[in-house]
Amino acid sequence: MGIDIDRIEFAPDDYRVFSQRLDENLDALAALLADPGFGRGPASLGAELEMYIVDAAGRPLFANQEILADAEDASLTLELNRYNLEYNLPPYGLHQSPFLATEREILARLERLRAVAATHGGRIVPIGILPTLRQTDFGPHCITDRRRYHALVQQLIKRRGDRFRIDINGQDPLKLDMADITLEGANTSFQVHYRVEPGAYADTFNAFQLMTPLALAIGANSPTLFGHRLWHETRIPLFKQSIDTRHVDRFSWNEPARVNFGQGWVRRGAQELFREVARIYPPLLPICAPESPARELAAGRTPSLPELRLHQSTVWLWNRPIYDDADGGHLRIEMRALPAGPTAVDMVANAAFLIGLAEGIRPRINELLPSLPFSMAEYNFYRAAQHGLDARLLWPEVDQSGYREQSAASLIGAMLPVARAGLDAIGVAAAEADRYLKVIEQRLARARTGATWQRDMLAQLRQQLPLEAALHQLLEIFIGHSEANLPVAEWPL
Repeated sequence: MGIDIDRIEFAPDDYRVFSQRLDENLDALAALLADPGFGRGPASLGAELEMYIVDAAGRPLFANQEILADAEDASLTLELNRYNLEYNLPPYGLHQSPFLATEREILARLERLRAVAATHGGRIVPIGILPTLRQTDFGPHCITDRRRYHALVQQLIKRRGDRFRIDINGQDPLKLDMADITLEGANTSFQVHYRVEPGAYADTFNAFQLMTPLALAIGANSPTLFGHRLWHETRIPLFKQSIDTRHVDRFSWNEPARVNFGQGWVRRGAQELFREVARIYPPLLPICAPESPARELAAGRTPSLPELRLHQSTVWLWNRPIYDDADGGHLRIEMRALPAGPTAVDMVANAAFLIGLAEGIRPRINELLPSLPFSMAEYNFYRAAQHGLDARLLWPEVDQSGYREQSAASLIGAMLPVARAGLDAIGVAAAEADRYLKVIEQRLARARTGATWQRDMLAQLRQQLPLEAALHQLLEIFIGHSEANLPVAEWPL
């Protein structure tokens, strides 16, 4: 989905042909899903880790292409802004200790990448939003020089027809206008991929949607931007607003944002999710592959569905359906809400907790969904991002009518056994499950997330330092603890 493209200007006929090819992709996907053997196979876990590059002073270092060239690592890719990189981590089967293997992979790759970055005067930081960012770090000068990014920026600006409005509330509300979408690059995340068989897709996807707010509340790590104390996970509103092409009128109808939580509970399966993306959102990058999916099928090959995958890469659902032609073709769920950082063990603990929750609740998901309208699940998602462990969430009651408001912290405590049961059900070893759920339990017991640590540390530093100096000192302390892979609940103040 990160494929490069060969041009940045498009004619009306490009969009017409692309839309036709998109329909062919959907027909080919329907044919694949009609095959009872499609997508069957062992479940697996993979991930993508986005990172900042900073200099010795903690400022963004515009050197991603130079570091990429020297790293000579095919799993390392560029991001929109010149001070961001992303690792595409290898997938592991559930029988391969996938969480432990992923943590070790992150640590090993970060160690190698830090050595390369150091030769350019850089350091690598996995953190949701860099606290030392300035508004001058954004604009046309920070865009990575790749046609895909130039085309994406150009298309989104064209559809907006105006400046992008940022309006985020918090202790120090932030309001500003941006001429382009580069503020999107302030967000770095830990995106988790989980392979799911087609027959279980609807229930599994719904379970992830229901449980994502709990993982987001306990995993928040992005409390500031430009020194403004905002949401516990400021990435959530910032990502949505920084590329929102709509001019929203609350007294009229509005098309869905290209960054959103979804349109409703899944009723049938993965096909409806792919079809929604194709039908609701106009194409941004109408590039067609040389060969059609029908011809690939006729030749006995698994179709790659490049137009569908390219189109999906321009619609950023927080939980996103993924088709992959590898291994005879299969489906995954991509979890995009979790932030990068604070540490490898924290990121993997967030993933283990969310997957455990979803698998633990999946057998009962259809008992729960009638009690919770989808709009209220979406409400939970944004409140968890805004208030973290202090969020008040609406939760369904299986044995009685309606739902009631509960604290995110109390819900997480009540759901820890569900997460453990879910990890047991998918064959995760007891010691592995214990390692990562203990990280979550410790955060809960100490009310300590990456976001609360950053907020509290910044408040302490502000007693002695001006804001800019305090933000830089905050980052230096963060980097030290992060590189030690010490769970954030154990970070001292």
